[in-house]
Amino acid sequence: MNYNFTEVDITHMKHALELGRMGRGRTSPNPAVGAVIVDEAGNRVGEGFTMPPGQAHAEVVALGRAGERARGGTLYVTLEPCASYGRTPPCTKAIIEAGIRRVFYAAADPNPKMQGGADVLHNAGIESHFGLLQEEAIEAHAPFFHWLKTRRPYVIAKYAMTLDGKIATVTGDGRWVSGEAARLEVHQLRNECDSIMVGARTVLIDDPELTARLPASFIVDKLPHQPVPVALDSTGRISATAKVARPGAILATTAQISIESRKALEAKGMEILLLERDSSGRVSLMALLEELGRRGHLLTLVEGGAELMSSFFFAQPRPLVNKVWAFIAPKMVGGLVAPCPVGGSGISFMSQALQFEKVAYRQSGVDLLVEAWLPQE
Repeated sequence: MNYNFTEVDITHMKHALELGRMGRGRTSPNPAVGAVIVDEAGNRVGEGFTMPPGQAHAEVVALGRAGERARGGTLYVTLEPCASYGRTPPCTKAIIEAGIRRVFYAAADPNPKMQGGADVLHNAGIESHFGLLQEEAIEAHAPFFHWLKTRRPYVIAKYAMTLDGKIATVTGDGRWVSGEAARLEVHQLRNECDSIMVGARTVLIDDPELTARLPASFIVDKLPHQPVPVALDSTGRISATAKVARPGAILATTAQISIESRKALEAKGMEILLLERDSSGRVSLMALLEELGRRGHLLTLVEGGAELMSSFFFAQPRPLVNKVWAFIAPKMVGGLVAPCPVGGSGISFMSQALQFEKVAYRQSGVDLLVEAWLPQE
């Protein structure tokens, strides 16, 4: 941490972080790591991001592209190189054999099975430096770190609302609250998620596809990927004609679903996941998240509706949301009964309000995107 990182070092690590993002949603349950190799003359000669489970990690991809040009060079990687055998050999072995002279890694690997990479490199005579863009790397790998600790996916709640806090008009028309740029960002986020979750009412009213739809220019060099659609329906109200009723999608329900509804949805290829009920008789969100975690999902996007949002935010003993993406559109629709993003019975006193520990703001076309983080477990 006492090493004086240069602007050149920062530039290369930023690029590694950008590369890592290209693997999100495709590497689970492994972290989406990015790596860059620079030769002795300062030229980038290899780069890459982690492949799907069982395939090469970012460091090995970058080394393969660099070939002999890696010898005597520097490796920039967003997470400490692994030192243990898993589905693939340890990255430290490949780094040593390639003749890398220096390694900069942004964040330490919290996985006990994979720790010790820096020590292995040091013992092999390779100069290693930790902490370059550490905070950015921790944020980039937050879903993986959260899953390691809880064995549940990291949850982002996303919604778009008007200046007066509405997600639709009094007639229920919500297309579109946000602008084109914001909607494109949402599809980029979907493309990085393992699953997208909505409630039964959202399916009945909006009939969403729950897919990531991006222009070809946004998926260059990315591996094909679609998040798993997850619909919560405690009693089986969703019709087999819904767009979400298709192979690869999940219906999270309870024993209250009728045999007829279950058979009709299964006939469309939808997986029926019978889960326990919570105190209100609905699907237990904790049971659902634990099941998704067992399947290796690192990042889940919750898109509504208002009752599902409320259940996530006000779950006991603590919220089940990690982060919020709230788009605020420069529009006003009015109406006391026009829907808002979060429903439920609400709280009685402002002192009981959920308090976010960190907030960031940025423009997304004509809209304002507010990113807010709740305290972590």
